[in-house]
Amino acid sequence: MSHALTKLWVHTIWGTKDRVPLLKTPFRSKIIHHIQHKLEELGCGVRIINGTTDHLHALFLLCSDRSLAEVIKMIKGESSHWINQQDIIAHKFAWQVGYGGFSVSESMVKQVEDYILDQEEHHRKMTFQEEYARFLRKYGLSENR
Repeated sequence: MSHALTKLWVHTIWGTKDRVPLLKTPFRSKIIHHIQHKLEELGCGVRIINGTTDHLHALFLLCSDRSLAEVIKMIKGESSHWINQQDIIAHKFAWQVGYGGFSVSESMVKQVEDYILDQEEHHRKMTFQEEYARFLRKYGLSENR
């Protein structure tokens, strides 16, 4: 086979440094659009990106020539630099260290998309920390790994 053929859906989650609620509604859509554009430039097809004031979720196809760690490092680094350059937020902006990345089967893509789309409503009932702990339990992971 002469080409790498992959279709790997990934649900990623990452937060603002110290969970500071800096992703306010007027700016969040601009930031999301920028991140989507950058992911697509890397060859990662984006299904959806959404979040709340302190974190984002993204569902995308992982490009075949980079690891998930490379993609997330590039996206977080470039987007925090871009946010600070744009002067969108009054404070110095930074993402938290680390991220969550979870595989999604083709049959679950629509369900995960709906979950990400409904972030504002979802977080009226559950904090980011509770949500993230739930993902870790669901996937049998520990934050101390």
